[in-house]
Parts: sequence; structure tokens; C-alpha cells
Amino acid sequence: MTESSIRRFAQRRQFAAPRQYVVYAAAGLIFVLFAVVLRDDGFVTVSNLLNIGRQAAPIAVMAVGMAFALGAAEIDLSIGSVAALSSLVVADAVGSFGFAAGVAITLAIGVGIGAVNGLIAVKVRIPSFLVTLGTLGIVSGIARNLNNLQSLPIRNDTYLNVFGAGSLGPISSLLIWTVIVGAVGHLVLHHLRWGRHVLAVGADRSAAGALGIKTDRVRITALVASASAASLAGMLLAGRLAIGRHDLGENLLLTVIAAVVIGGTNLFGGRASVAGAITGSIVMAMLNNGLILMGLRVADQLIARGVIIILAVALSMREHKEA
Repeated sequence: MTESSIRRFAQRRQFAAPRQYVVYAAAGLIFVLFAVVLRDDGFVTVSNLLNIGRQAAPIAVMAVGMAFALGAAEIDLSIGSVAALSSLVVADAVGSFGFAAGVAITLAIGVGIGAVNGLIAVKVRIPSFLVTLGTLGIVSGIARNLNNLQSLPIRNDTYLNVFGAGSLGPISSLLIWTVIVGAVGHLVLHHLRWGRHVLAVGADRSAAGALGIKTDRVRITALVASASAASLAGMLLAGRLAIGRHDLGENLLLTVIAAVVIGGTNLFGGRASVAGAITGSIVMAMLNNGLILMGLRVADQLIARGVIIILAVALSMREHKEA
């Protein structure tokens, strides 16, 4: 089969299930619902909508990376701990070596963790679920030992402007990063050979190998993409709060998975949607914001989030059986 045949196959996988577009309608309905119910609580104010966008930014960045991992029929459970470690590393490295070197070092940490995850999963033949579950614990432990559970402040103004508090006119730098990552992810998935190969490997690894696709390389690089996105998300979290912390972003794993799956990415591989993942991230941020404004306790918010995740996974499993 030629590369053009693989391209047509990837396009069919991308647009095979109309259900993946439900997330866009759901986003609109949730917005309208909260706008009506919380009209007196400031939900539709400009400041609150911008706050939702800032909350969604690190989730969206991680969701784009996770979309590639799931598209290749892999999964990365270590993204939360990678984000936390990255927040600490960038806080320390920017203070010690300057802006550019600090950012480069932190991204290299993400690439390295992703490469380790991928190599172990592929070469040792351990499912990525188990590999990244182990990495989650290891990286989380390293983050806790790095500064003895103490936060690290970030005082580099350039870093804070680029990755956190800065803006381009009225647009927050966090939103700009979301747009950049989304555009790059969409370009790679829809217009570059590697993106098509990710979907082909996720749909049928044996068939993809028979077509000449280097399946091991694709699986490894998909996990590298996920960990690298998590590292960037950690830098955005650190920039927004002006600190690095051992638990920063650790609780976002389930939110990211829910955002990706309700956005149209198949939990079992073969189909992914970058635009859907970002929309799903906005949905999750809106839900979190709306539930807080409604006065729900943290326990109730966790219950609501868990129900959404179960529904999203159930829908993904149904699509997998029908495929």
C-alpha cells in the first residue's frame, strides 16, 4: 500500500464517527446552561471567561499530547507528575541558568521521560499503561525530593511574561500557547506523514507494520510527544502561579483523559482529534468553574467529574466494539 493509501485510511479513521462532533454541541449547551443559571454569579463576565481560558490552557496542552499517545493505542499516566517535576525544574533552572537555558533543560526532561517510557514499553514489551504507572510514582518521588516538598518561586520577568502572566493585547500568553500547540498538533495529525502513521499504528499495528511503517518508532515518539506536552504544561502552570511545586498539575490526569476522550479520540487507538481535545479541555474547565460558582463542595465536584469520565469511556468502548 502506498503513502497515499495510508493517507486515505487515516482520513477515514478521523471522520468515521459523527459522535466525535458531539463535544462541540456539548460545549455550547454547557456554556448556555451556565450562562443562564449563573447569570447573577458572573459566569459570563469577561474576567471569568478569560479565567476559564487560563485554567483550560495547561489541560489543553497535555490533552494534545495525550491525543497522539491514545491515537497510537498507547496511554501515558505519568503526565501529571511530569508536569509537577517540570514546574520545579524550570523554576530552579531559570533562576540558575537564565530563561532560554531553563526552558530548554525542562523540555529535555520531558523528552527524556517520554523516551524512557516508550523504549521500555516497546523493547521490554510492557504495556504503556503499566510502564507509565510506574513512571508516575518514580517522577512524583523525584519531584518531592527535589526541594524537600518546598515551593520554588520564579522571579524571572521574561519567563513569567512568556509562560504565565503576560499577554498580547487582551489575549493571555496562556491562551496563545494553547493556540500554538493546537495548530501544530492539528498540522502534524492531518498533514504530516507521522500523524497518519500514528493513526495507522493505533488502528492495527500488525497491518501498519506490513505496510512498511516503523511501528516501534511511532509508538515511542507518540509517548515522547505526550511527555513533552506535559512538560510544557508544567511550565505554563509554574508561569501562571510564579512558583514550581511538587504537586502542581498532579491531579489533572483524569481531567486530561476525559477531555481527550469526549473530544473524539478513541481510547483504544486509531482515531484522534486535536481540535476535539482542546474543546474537551474547555468543557472540563467550564464545568469546574461553573460548579465552583454554584457553590458545590470539592467532593461534589469530584463526583461530577467522575461521572463525566465514566460516560466518556463508555462511549469510547461502544465505538471500539462497533469499529
